[in-house]
Amino acid sequence: MSDGNPVELSRALIRCPSITPVDAGALDVLQSYLEGVGFAVHRRVFEETGTDPVDNLYARIGPAGTDVANLCFAGHTDVVPPGDETAWQHPPFAAEIDGGMLYGRGTSDMKCAVAAFAVAAGRVAARGDGLQGAISMLITGDEEGVSINGTRKALGWISDMGERLSACLVGEPTNPGAVGELGGMVKIGRRGSLNGVLTVTGVQGHAAYPERADNPIPHLLGMLNALTDIPLDDGSEHFQPSTLTLTSVDVGNPATNVIPRRAEAKFNVRFNDTFTSETLIREIRRRLDSVGTAYDLDIRISGESFLSVPGPLADIVCDTVAETTGTRPVKSTTGGTSDARFIKDYCPVCEFGLYSDTAHKIDEHVPVADIERLTDIYEKVIDRYLAAAAA
Repeated sequence: MSDGNPVELSRALIRCPSITPVDAGALDVLQSYLEGVGFAVHRRVFEETGTDPVDNLYARIGPAGTDVANLCFAGHTDVVPPGDETAWQHPPFAAEIDGGMLYGRGTSDMKCAVAAFAVAAGRVAARGDGLQGAISMLITGDEEGVSINGTRKALGWISDMGERLSACLVGEPTNPGAVGELGGMVKIGRRGSLNGVLTVTGVQGHAAYPERADNPIPHLLGMLNALTDIPLDDGSEHFQPSTLTLTSVDVGNPATNVIPRRAEAKFNVRFNDTFTSETLIREIRRRLDSVGTAYDLDIRISGESFLSVPGPLADIVCDTVAETTGTRPVKSTTGGTSDARFIKDYCPVCEFGLYSDTAHKIDEHVPVADIERLTDIYEKVIDRYLAAAAA
């Protein structure tokens, strides 16, 4: 797979059923292509107790040295499960093209972007006029999972190898529509994510004698009102307001004449830079404590909010997209979490990829023409970033 065709490389990757955390040969496909165009490729499996092992890849081409600009592309070849495969118009791992669309799990999120950057880098390297800096790729199989044995550990691994990243472009699907349509986005940050499980314990009893029980449901409802009645904040310069969304309320009670002993609610908070996870937890507990009822609260933080101050890479991406498509993308911090939350601790980072409308859906697909167009964009970004860094 060294002919420099991003669509065919995309199809080869999609045909690997790399459902998190199984690689299914996806990194082998990518390694074969990258080595064919001159990259030095390194692989490392990370694991720890209670988690699945995950294969990771770091590839680099260009002059050596920590004083050399190193533009990195970060992404993942793992995908979410396809769901009911019989509901797909085209088999999820067949990588079929129909009506100018490439169908398959991972087309949008984000095997086609991985292929586009790999081919773009290969084209730059193949010109034979000498690279003005280094190009690298950091690809994991753990982004759609628990994100323990992937990018977070791989960053430390490549740092221990003596590698220094100057800037990083993440190929997550950032566009609300197709590449070039109005509303294109470059992500310059992400909101943080907090998951909470709130439990209230009462006294079980007969529904006919409520005075002899302590129904936890009204207490829980009062706490949920305290969490949701007043907005957490009004947003900030680069972020929309934080949101607290209730995702489950359950008492596990199959009977209609029994007052349950326990009531539980789950919620998710997407928070901006008004909060850190620590200050957000304090605010959540303050609101819950105001109700005056005992409760248990279990909290898990998926990531802190962060802003990668717009700099040369984000500007180059925006300029290149505007020139290539005729539409200038907005700089945004919307959406969920991504591995950029780990990368921002090592270098400036921004995100730009294909359109996100079909990500994780049945019949996930992207326009074939957009894969080529994204490859062209990435090629120009590489050229411009390395030229600017060398100037």
